[in-house]
Amino acid sequence: MSISRNIRGKALLLMTLMAGGQAFAQQPRQKLDFDKNWHFNLGAVEHGETPSLDDSKWRTLSLPHDWSIEGKFSKDNPATPEGGALPGGIGWYRKTFTVPAAAKGKLVYIDFDGVYQKSDVWVNGHHLGFRPNGYISFRYELTPYLNFGGKNTIAVKVDNSVQPNSRWYSGSGIYRHVWLETTNKTAIDEWGTYVTTTDVSTSSAKVNVQVQLHNDKAASQLTVTTKLYDAAGKFIAAAGEATSAKQNGAESLTVTNTLTVKNPVLWSVDKPYLYKAVTQVTQGKTIVDEYTTTVGIRYFDFDADKGFSLNGKPMKILGVCNHHDLGSLGSAVNTRALERQLQMLKAMGCNGIRTSHNPPAPELLDLCDKMGFIVMDEAFDCWEWKKATYDYHLFFKEWHKRDLEDQIKRDRNHPSIMIWSVGNEIPQQADTSAYRIAPELAAIVHSLDKTRPITTANDRPDTSNKIVKSGAIDLIGYNYHERDYPTFHNRYPGKKFIATETTSGLETRGYYEMPSDSIRVWPTSWDKPFVREGNNVSAYDNTRPPWGSTHEMTWKIMKKYDFLSGMFIWTGFDYLGEPTPYSWPSRSSYFGIIDLAGFPKDVYYMYQSEWTKKDVLHIFPHWNWEPGKMIDIWAYYNNADEVELYLNGKSVGIKKKTGDDLHVMWRLKFEPGTLKAVSRKNGKVVLTREIRTAGAPAKVELIADRSLIKADGKDLSFVTVKILDKDGNIVPDADNKVNFKITGEGFIAGVDNGDPVNHDSFKVNYRKAFHGLALAIVQAKEKAGNITLSATADGLTGSTLVLKSK
Repeated sequence: MSISRNIRGKALLLMTLMAGGQAFAQQPRQKLDFDKNWHFNLGAVEHGETPSLDDSKWRTLSLPHDWSIEGKFSKDNPATPEGGALPGGIGWYRKTFTVPAAAKGKLVYIDFDGVYQKSDVWVNGHHLGFRPNGYISFRYELTPYLNFGGKNTIAVKVDNSVQPNSRWYSGSGIYRHVWLETTNKTAIDEWGTYVTTTDVSTSSAKVNVQVQLHNDKAASQLTVTTKLYDAAGKFIAAAGEATSAKQNGAESLTVTNTLTVKNPVLWSVDKPYLYKAVTQVTQGKTIVDEYTTTVGIRYFDFDADKGFSLNGKPMKILGVCNHHDLGSLGSAVNTRALERQLQMLKAMGCNGIRTSHNPPAPELLDLCDKMGFIVMDEAFDCWEWKKATYDYHLFFKEWHKRDLEDQIKRDRNHPSIMIWSVGNEIPQQADTSAYRIAPELAAIVHSLDKTRPITTANDRPDTSNKIVKSGAIDLIGYNYHERDYPTFHNRYPGKKFIATETTSGLETRGYYEMPSDSIRVWPTSWDKPFVREGNNVSAYDNTRPPWGSTHEMTWKIMKKYDFLSGMFIWTGFDYLGEPTPYSWPSRSSYFGIIDLAGFPKDVYYMYQSEWTKKDVLHIFPHWNWEPGKMIDIWAYYNNADEVELYLNGKSVGIKKKTGDDLHVMWRLKFEPGTLKAVSRKNGKVVLTREIRTAGAPAKVELIADRSLIKADGKDLSFVTVKILDKDGNIVPDADNKVNFKITGEGFIAGVDNGDPVNHDSFKVNYRKAFHGLALAIVQAKEKAGNITLSATADGLTGSTLVLKSK
């Protein structure tokens, strides 16, 4: 039920709008991409909103844009390593544009999907407004201040200078998309449809479309009609209602259309089927507005004893938490980068996303609708008390109602969203102010949507918790405290459970320490971490912080009890900032199942073996060690009875999982050669995997995730860089510096290697390999053609890759 972007000609240049013409005048609604050709200045500008200001020497760029990711890492940056150790500051954006004279008499708006943070916006020198929240979407009407047929100037001041204001990397700037929308004076409001599905079964369902519209005309008769189409574009059903418009200018009207769908295809995580509702507003025979809403028909339930079910089928929410940065791309949203993350998580068996700890980019929710993820949509990381010195607590009292209302209205039509969270680890869990704030937030949510439960993510989930005691939340959210899960109903009889945040296992991809079969807890003192050279953490899933558990420990508990409705692991991907357990020189996290560059850590395959039906056999670590060293070899597997391990062709034993084991292990003295694992079921081979001792680095290999991309200026190809020996084996300790050169219709948008300690810029044309791997992200230009990427390293044979854009 997600509101579509309503873009008619998203690919059109703004010159289409400038052309004016009869076609523009005939369109009831036009929403255009407003991302291109902005001028940017990093630093304070006196009277930067003045239309006559000369900005010709400012940098020209396209949005979305994050200026912090372009800066230098330093522990002295005010954001601190907790905030990513990158600079903030003040930035100005300006754009000159023309609205055709034919648009006079219509309404023109500018929509910002997100600006971090404290944004002021002007048009033609007139101040439109201020929004402090860096994650909220907002709109301003431009109509009264425009020069129709002439020159107009938008100016945006972004102030991210007062830091620290976040507990993770926020980024800085207009980091989400901007749109210019034109409507008639009688039109459906922003986020003006609200779709609910009732009486849902496989034989029929009701789709209720509540439409809110404004009317600036004199009294007249309007008809509001909604038509429903299936995924193939076939007409399914229609409903309409006539209403008398009020004479009071801009009065809001609400109309409800109810459609009956026979034999609906239900939205699920395995088959995320989407319908399309097209709502038309007509005045006489004239269509004055048309608005499209994506619809997913489904029903779900959280039960105190049976847990979660979707469309009547019991299942667990197998989710992860993610922060909003996209690694080396920073916070600047990119649909393909988001899609790649979700594809990797889906392949792991993940079916849930928690938007920690803020409203997400609209594109993420659209993708979750299309790809089949259950979303916990979160609003706040703090209320009236601070967590970071200058965070949202400074604005909560004045802005929380407006921000929360805007979030719910924007997001409530997404079928993927099944939980609202109004707070993460809120300090008022221990204060009586929760009795005032929590019910108010719940009332705001329920005034706009009664179809989903509300939770808070509680790191103090005992019965003294004032948020829980307020009675405002529907699901009791646990952050950690995994050992208390089995006795939840002793603490909260008859209540419903969700694990809002779990695990916090710590790993560095490709780094291993023996012995592996002991759990290590890094000390609670921040200045005395569990230090290893290079700030590395063993990837055996045996290191955890004092508040959390390892991945295996948590999943063993979660899978055992039906009433445990689901979990959101901290985290799916590593992220910039919060470099627990280490401080500087680390500048990014160790929590991810997948590293910052998008390379899976070994524990990824534990989840894949447990959460999917596909055959899995994964053995680790690498097989390059000191002669005679005792090495622990782990195997994650499924769909098999046993795994047999061979060293240089000789069997070293068969292992079988017993009890609640999630892996098997051998302890061997290292000798160079080949490790081979064979999984069998009923004596028949299921899978075979081999790891060979690698020789010296000899060559570079480039592998693109997509060799054909769109020539739209935004599409990406993620190119994996491997350092191989002469026989084609990855060299697990290779750290060669790889230099990139690109020609043709693309450019390098970012480079990375997943190393939390690397301080090189993400925006250069080189990267050192980290445990044999690196990444180059190629972004298309707007002209179709070939893109040639070359990679060289001293003493190694280079590699060249040709991509195509069209």
